[in-house]
Amino acid sequence: MKKQITDSVLMIRPASFRMNEETAVNNYFQRKTEDIHLATNHKAQAEFDGFVELLKAKNINVIVVEDDPKLDTPDALFPNNWISFHQDGRVALYPMFAENRRRERREEVLLQLEEHGFNIESIVDYTSAEEEDLYLEGTGSLILDRENRKAYCAISARANEDLVIEFCEDFEFTPIIFEAYQSVEDKRLPIYHTNVMMCIAEHFAVICLASIDDKKQRKLVVNSLKSDGKSIIDIAEAQMHQFAGNMLQVKSATTDQTYLIMSKTAHESLTKSQVAEIEKHTQILSSDLNTIEVNGGGSARCMLAEVFLPR
Repeated sequence: MKKQITDSVLMIRPASFRMNEETAVNNYFQRKTEDIHLATNHKAQAEFDGFVELLKAKNINVIVVEDDPKLDTPDALFPNNWISFHQDGRVALYPMFAENRRRERREEVLLQLEEHGFNIESIVDYTSAEEEDLYLEGTGSLILDRENRKAYCAISARANEDLVIEFCEDFEFTPIIFEAYQSVEDKRLPIYHTNVMMCIAEHFAVICLASIDDKKQRKLVVNSLKSDGKSIIDIAEAQMHQFAGNMLQVKSATTDQTYLIMSKTAHESLTKSQVAEIEKHTQILSSDLNTIEVNGGGSARCMLAEVFLPR
């Protein structure tokens, strides 16, 4: 049986975290700060460690791998962009837009997962697409409804349509492709990753419908979610900019309890009615990730690579 949520996540503890100049060109969630790099990295490590403790306290299985400082990978704490893990034992490796992010792909990460008892059957490698300047950044680009075998994707410089279709053919998903935008200095510009505007949980979806400017595409997405019985929790664009779309549902390894993981910023941006709607289905778990969000332009969901591999 296909599962939508897991009790195991991979996280990479940062060693060189800072604002990545190479990703800032099309990640409009990043903002410049006055912190020197060392201070930024220390703050990010403290936020990371607090986040890990919060998850472990709820009996979520967290596999922490240390970033390699020699590689100078400022975004290493966002592993879900370069790798995804699947129930049939397959692992996908993805082509990355920023050259310095390609160094995040390390065999050591796979070896550590195997040491934790996970079984890797084979690797599906899409990284050669980088030679043609084509990219697909993992579950940043692809929002996977694993139960209903649908892959939602907002096309951008980091999500090539042909690669989306290739992934869907390889992993047996139906592609739901659309365009999503955000307002930046009075312009409508493409959102860099689908996972900042959309999250799919077991029984509901959190989505910024206002970011899908094309009405036909918006209707396509809404109808697809509704046809699978998902309640739709619509967030405003201002909430999306507070990372309210960047969430992930996981479950306890010891009980049936599920959690919707998000940042404190995202949690505080939600209305009472949105919180009540989420809490009909699951508990909210939030952590302060402000330094990571401001400098990295990513939040809680980006830090979690779900592990669905068999044991």
